[in-house]
Amino acid sequence: MLRLDSVVKKFGGLTATNDVTLDFPEGSLHAVIGPNGAGKTTLFNLITGHLVPDSGQILLAGENIAGRSPREIVHKGMGRAFQVASIFPTLTVEQSLMAAVASHQNLSDHLLSVFPPRSVRERADELIEVLGMQPVARMISANISHGDQKLLDIGLALALEPKVLLLDEPTAGMGPEERWQMIETVRRLWEMGGMTVVFIEHDMDIVFEVAQKIHVLCYGAVLAEGTADEIRGHPDVIEAYLGSETGAEETAE
Repeated sequence: MLRLDSVVKKFGGLTATNDVTLDFPEGSLHAVIGPNGAGKTTLFNLITGHLVPDSGQILLAGENIAGRSPREIVHKGMGRAFQVASIFPTLTVEQSLMAAVASHQNLSDHLLSVFPPRSVRERADELIEVLGMQPVARMISANISHGDQKLLDIGLALALEPKVLLLDEPTAGMGPEERWQMIETVRRLWEMGGMTVVFIEHDMDIVFEVAQKIHVLCYGAVLAEGTADEIRGHPDVIEAYLGSETGAEETAE
């Protein structure tokens, strides 16, 4: 579904993404990990069109999307939730989701309508139920908890019915219990929706428990790929990342 072929991105003399080739098959669940400065967020920015690679291809369902605008890439089936939740702070949760659904359904005239089309309301209600956000549906988005804001951000991405969903630090800033609640929600959404999901995460317990396959970046290059057991015991990964980071709270990129 999503494939990167020999992708390179440089910022002056710094090679942020160094000949990266990755494959994310349809319906799979992957984690991207690595030390600070490994190039994880840069990778997501390249995939979503916020950066243009210097060379290489980024294929979505077989089509090269490298260099396309973020808007075009979204329309082709890419969704993304950010490390810092990107929401409509003055709208309620329900209004925010209805606006996103209306935009996706090319009903821009109804973005903030008091009486939105039935299809818009029904889809927004479905997302609220799937996310478990009924208790905060009528609350102003700026006033809901940090965890609920992160859920809403994911909901806004889901409103676009993506084929591929990128999650940048979905548990960032959460306590231990909130983290597991969030990641279980992510896993449930993946199981229900059949999407390809790729997430950046710094909590190794979560990564090893949830991801089908793990991709390790270091200095902009792919250091290793494999299952939890393969990555946990990989000598290069232990030396570059896990040896000093496992069991400690570290700040990911």
